[in-house]
Amino acid sequence: MPVRSALVLHGPNLNLLGTREPGVYGRVTLGEVDRLLREHGRRRGLRVECRQSNLEGELIGWLQTARRDGFSGVVLNPGAFTHYSIALRDAVSAIDVPVVEVHLSNVHGREEFRRHSVIAAVARGQIAGFGPQSYVLGLEALLALDLGHGRPRVNQRRRPLV
Repeated sequence: MPVRSALVLHGPNLNLLGTREPGVYGRVTLGEVDRLLREHGRRRGLRVECRQSNLEGELIGWLQTARRDGFSGVVLNPGAFTHYSIALRDAVSAIDVPVVEVHLSNVHGREEFRRHSVIAAVARGQIAGFGPQSYVLGLEALLALDLGHGRPRVNQRRRPLV
């Protein structure tokens, strides 16, 4: 049986959790979120590795090497890249491991520009608005997809040709 493992990627400014807009994002730090996720993964038999970057290219590189690095799925909080990074979107679409997009806040109840995700159309799904539990729910979604049985273009939703 393959080792089940998930990569959690935190995008720009998430390193400031706990101090950045606590009314929106809460007072929990990124380190506390990462500990929560590793512990949840341990209880569920899932190895969890968490990484954060403010650099678009670094996030793309981690997505592109996720399978080679032994990860069966990815939980991705793209931060501000959610709204405009076509390069990140294309990386999610190109890889053969499932990606669940997550957000701490309910992006659909915030400013208009935050309501559109260029990632959502190619991710396996999106979870938003549950604070740090959004990440836990993302891990649970990956487990529900039977990690380790990825298929080509697993993140790309099929749309009928018109």
